[in-house]
Amino acid sequence: MKTIEDLKRMREQFQAENSLRQAGGIQVIVGMGTCGIAAGAREVMTSILDEIAKRKLQNVIVRQTGCIGMCEQEVLVDVVRPGEPRITYGKVTADDVSQIIGEHVVNGRIVEKLVVGKITD
Repeated sequence: MKTIEDLKRMREQFQAENSLRQAGGIQVIVGMGTCGIAAGAREVMTSILDEIAKRKLQNVIVRQTGCIGMCEQEVLVDVVRPGEPRITYGKVTADDVSQIIGEHVVNGRIVEKLVVGKITD
């Protein structure tokens, strides 16, 4: 950040992300702890961002988190759809991303073969 314009752009980005969360947008959360990175989380994150851009999805926010202690299941990806259980996918590879985004994020159908956890309210 070098100029006031950079600061304004950053502020607008944060406001847009925050409004998505408050408006009930879909969240995709990638485990980016050292265990996740070692297992390929950077490649998975890049694939997620590319897939969302390719599909021109506007209501999806991608976030990252640190290690949650399930290192043997990395790469971990959570999908949070408003009013539905939070689903944690495990051992996700870049090749799995298209299916997760297409089936779960877009169509609301859980990809059961990759699920390692489900959090309900």
